[in-house]
Amino acid sequence: MTVDQHKLQELTELHERMQRLESDLATEETLGQWPPKGFYLEYYATTGFLLGIFGAMASLLANIIGAPIAGKSPLELIRVYLTFPLGARALELASQQTDVYVIGDGVMLAIGCCLYLATGMLLGVPFFIALARLTIGKSTAYRLLVATVLSLVLWLVNFYGILVWLQPALLGGNWITDPAILPIWVAAVTHLIFGWTLALAYPLGRFQPYLQPSTGD
Repeated sequence: MTVDQHKLQELTELHERMQRLESDLATEETLGQWPPKGFYLEYYATTGFLLGIFGAMASLLANIIGAPIAGKSPLELIRVYLTFPLGARALELASQQTDVYVIGDGVMLAIGCCLYLATGMLLGVPFFIALARLTIGKSTAYRLLVATVLSLVLWLVNFYGILVWLQPALLGGNWITDPAILPIWVAAVTHLIFGWTLALAYPLGRFQPYLQPSTGD
């Protein structure tokens, strides 16, 4: 190899190394940029997970208050909800003098409440991300309108896109989507209350970057 060829090879290697360094610097600048540009997906996913429990609590409380008015058990929603893992026997919980399960009906209903709240947290992630992306900078009234649409879409997908075929396939019955057991309007309103709660709680979850105040000399 001649001297010129050796220099050209060394120059090529230096150029490739410089390109790698520039790429690494650009990546570090993007990762360390604060506040982040664009939509902060990770933040809103985490916030939706946390706020989802409040939406679930609000919808459950509304059912606990409203069910006795309709002549139902205060935890009728939880009994219907538990038909997914337990089947038809879940509808007998706390309805007889003897417990349906060995661990006791009260404990089963308490577990059902916890599972219901956990489901709200999981559903809160995609719901709040969509709500935040669609309503940034908008009014509360507009946010409630969008939440209404998203809630009804969530209800239709959950009930008639998934549960209507999944529960019969796994357990041999469709108790959750049966209007004789859970009226359609009750299921829809339950989802609406969930969505409205997240819409009203949106200011608590809005991303506001912390900027360290500058100190004057």
